[in-house]
Amino acid sequence: MKRPTTKMFRLFAVFIILATLVGSQMVVFAQEPGEDERPPVLTATMKALLADQQSAWDRAPQAATPCVAGMAGSYPCENVDLLAYMPLSTFSASSGNDSWGWTDPLTGKEYALMGLNNGTAFVDITNPESPIYLGKLPTHTVSSSWRDIKVFDNHAFIVSEASNHGMQVFDLTELRNVASPPVTFSETAYYSGFGRAHNIVINEDSGYAYGVGSSTCSGGLHMVNIQTPSSPSFAGCFSADGYTHDAQCVNYVGPDPDHQGQEICFNANEDTLTIVDVTNKAAPLQVSRTGYSNAAYTHQLWTDETQTYLLLDDELDEQSYGYNTRTRVWDISNLDSPQLIGYYSGTTPAIDHNLYIKDGYAYEANYRAGLQILDLSDLANANLSQVGFFDIYPGNNNANFNGAWNVFPYFDSGVVIISGIEQGLFIVRPNLPQPCYDFNASGAVDVGDITLVTAAWGTDNALYDFNHNGMVDVDDITTIALSWDTSCTA
Repeated sequence: MKRPTTKMFRLFAVFIILATLVGSQMVVFAQEPGEDERPPVLTATMKALLADQQSAWDRAPQAATPCVAGMAGSYPCENVDLLAYMPLSTFSASSGNDSWGWTDPLTGKEYALMGLNNGTAFVDITNPESPIYLGKLPTHTVSSSWRDIKVFDNHAFIVSEASNHGMQVFDLTELRNVASPPVTFSETAYYSGFGRAHNIVINEDSGYAYGVGSSTCSGGLHMVNIQTPSSPSFAGCFSADGYTHDAQCVNYVGPDPDHQGQEICFNANEDTLTIVDVTNKAAPLQVSRTGYSNAAYTHQLWTDETQTYLLLDDELDEQSYGYNTRTRVWDISNLDSPQLIGYYSGTTPAIDHNLYIKDGYAYEANYRAGLQILDLSDLANANLSQVGFFDIYPGNNNANFNGAWNVFPYFDSGVVIISGIEQGLFIVRPNLPQPCYDFNASGAVDVGDITLVTAAWGTDNALYDFNHNGMVDVDDITTIALSWDTSCTA
């Protein structure tokens, strides 16, 4: 969006002010059994999901519907508008699962990638109120309730609990020229180093993928070099702590000096937060393994932008202990000894499934409660607050495995996608409360406020660190400069 000329001049003025395989270790890949839609070994959560399985909802597509008086059509909501809804019938599928997104670096177009029981759907959401279903990449083997997708270097990487599925690789630039959608796509490359896998984790900064919950590496991290996406190759195993359900792997830039510059994986290992240094793929090192009280099933986690705090969801504690949705908050400033500092108790008993953090907000996919958005501005005190939601499972918010499987909040447009197990694909737009930058209480953002922020340049002053990256920098100065003359009350 083009900025007003006056703001461009003011912004300019502000800038003027600133003057291999593992050595001798043999890696043995487990033999896959015959084809079967269900994995031979079901985790507790997988059994629970199958027990709650429902038929696909028979609903028509829905056009853009604003959230008014707590409803967007038939969907309960707060500060989140519906832009479009595409039912599972659109994709010729009977259930949905994971989702991810891709923005074409050449055209700027945005695409939703949605996992289905029988493949992966690709949807052009550049005009989010008129999405276009471009086609489907069929499953590599058989159908499955579980499929997981991540993106790196303009390629999608897809795993599944389907027998002998391996990892599919798909060149997303094929989406640029689909003349007569929908079409059936073919995979660009294929990795057979594992058969089943529950999730795929990718560190986009290193170019490595990590299959987790697979039939190899004792279910732990199965490391794959994807720096050349069309030629994935085995890189190593971490199996010392057994089964990993999900993980986040990063090039560590957090506050712990002992580990800065290393590649670190934060693993959800069924009943622990397990942190592993995977810099040397041939010899990964377990940094710490930390449990917590009333652990039922450590499911998924995500760090904040500063890699100082981590949010963790346990998929069975709501059912096991009668909690409302419980999001645990960890201080991970010392990777050798992470500390559980508190938790957020949600407004419903719905199960938390997946969560992601962007710009100081957590976006949670909480099954029957749908998308929940939490303000993390007081994360250091584990004080989280709900600022928006969109419930794709109207009727109740019980602790069952139905509704929102995943959300993806990382599109530059601000659009968020929600993938529903029985529902399909929802495209929504949050309208979150806007921050007030009137720090000198003059009634409007002015030169005094900009001077205050500029004076904090290079410090870790959380008040002026608007992008939550741990330091007041040019992005923060830009943010307040673009708010010049805005009236508000801090």
